[in-house]
Amino acid sequence: MSVTLKDVALAARVSVSTASRALTGTGLTSERTQERLARIARELGYRPNPIARGLKTGQSRLVALLVHNLTNASFQVMAEVVQARLKALGYQMLLCIGGDDPQAESDTLTTLVDHRIDGLIVVPTGKNGAQLKTLSKDVPIVCLVRRDDATDLETVLADDPQGAYLGTRHLIELGHKRIGLIVGRQDTTSGRERLSGYVRALREAGIARDDTLIHAGHYVPETGATYARKLLDLPRPPSAIFVANHEATLGVLRVTAERNIAIPDDLSLLCYEDMPWFEWHRPAISIVDNGARDLANLAVDRLLHRMDVKGNGNDGVREYRVGARLIKRDSCRQIDAPAPARSGKSKSSSSKPSAAKSAKA
Repeated sequence: MSVTLKDVALAARVSVSTASRALTGTGLTSERTQERLARIARELGYRPNPIARGLKTGQSRLVALLVHNLTNASFQVMAEVVQARLKALGYQMLLCIGGDDPQAESDTLTTLVDHRIDGLIVVPTGKNGAQLKTLSKDVPIVCLVRRDDATDLETVLADDPQGAYLGTRHLIELGHKRIGLIVGRQDTTSGRERLSGYVRALREAGIARDDTLIHAGHYVPETGATYARKLLDLPRPPSAIFVANHEATLGVLRVTAERNIAIPDDLSLLCYEDMPWFEWHRPAISIVDNGARDLANLAVDRLLHRMDVKGNGNDGVREYRVGARLIKRDSCRQIDAPAPARSGKSKSSSSKPSAAKSAKA
């Protein structure tokens, strides 16, 4: 049987209310009494009931993070940062996976209300704006990575228009004119904004937009595989592919391996959002980094502010941007330079390591 607060009070020969005040550090109890009650509670193995405490104080000390998946390395980094920041402040993080599914997101939001969460950081699907708006009347909320256009909730975004622009311009500067783009769905903030950055770079370089080179789809590896095949099967295939849909990257790499396409000798490859093994891959994969760690830290800062002011009221800036940066590695090459001779195996599995270089946006 679990030890209750009443058991601690009996052992310490004090009232239950005195034991409660001493163990929570509230009320008029001396430091000596608090230390004695804490010692007795430890000896008895007493653990506070967070639900009961939450009902009494109005705070559950629970904060939820709702993301689409953990395939995306950025979401993994964000979860680690949010959990560490909240733990240091005495909060527990509830990690929820919505699968980019509006119904799953809606069901999760309902469950979180039942758990009386103190705050929520959410990567929204964009399909449950009304529910988020209602929830925000009682719970501080910060949207992360994506904007929900049906709400005016505070939002932390990557500078995706600039990031995609920098990546596309880099490929153009290497001499590429036919650049395939695999991007996220156009009903998502990142999908639309990365496409806009790509188009802007082409326009500035005087390169006509070719819709046969542009493919938008779900954030899954199958999207990358399907559209990589379509791009490579074109009568005039692209000399470079910009995978601006992080989850699609694995599918693209599978297709290049199946077809024995050497990167970057046969095809330059640029990806969006980093993951540790991109740098260890051979060749090391060039990427546009969206600043996942900075995004998460800023989202926590804004949520804590919301929790301090008790709400989601309009107190100024509603949208924040974290700058993207281009990290040049070994997967893109100058196409007016001759490709090095191949000997048996492709460079993608045998090229030597090289140091990563980065250029801040």
